[in-house]
Amino acid sequence: MSNYRNILVAVDFSDASNTVVQRAIDIAQRNNTQLTLLHVVEYMPPMDIAYEPVPTIAWIDEEALIKRAKSSLEKFCTEHKLVNEKQVVLLGAPKLEICQYARDKHCDLIILGSHGRHGIQLLLGSTANGVLHDMPCDVLAVKLN
Repeated sequence: MSNYRNILVAVDFSDASNTVVQRAIDIAQRNNTQLTLLHVVEYMPPMDIAYEPVPTIAWIDEEALIKRAKSSLEKFCTEHKLVNEKQVVLLGAPKLEICQYARDKHCDLIILGSHGRHGIQLLLGSTANGVLHDMPCDVLAVKLN
């Protein structure tokens, strides 16, 4: 097993995130490193039939979404006694944002759940599957029940 120096943990605040973060804490302690916890606010603007963005009547306040997510991430970290870990909130598609952040920050391990809140795919969720196949670093998909 490698000595990891830069571990990224993707969380979605579901109950399964508790399992993911506990695994990440264990690995970080064994490698004597800190974690970066990342939450991606998944907001997709409405699309029309031709798959073009449609101006919406109801304006979505993206800053408010990010502010609420930052507050939730702070609370999540406090609950897990993660007081010194870096916390990051991004807006976009989870797979793309996780991969881009990991590349930009030279992460050598990404930890995430094997499937997200939706459990869309039976064996491996679409985000976990996309990250696994797109990243040159190690990816740990924590098995969730």
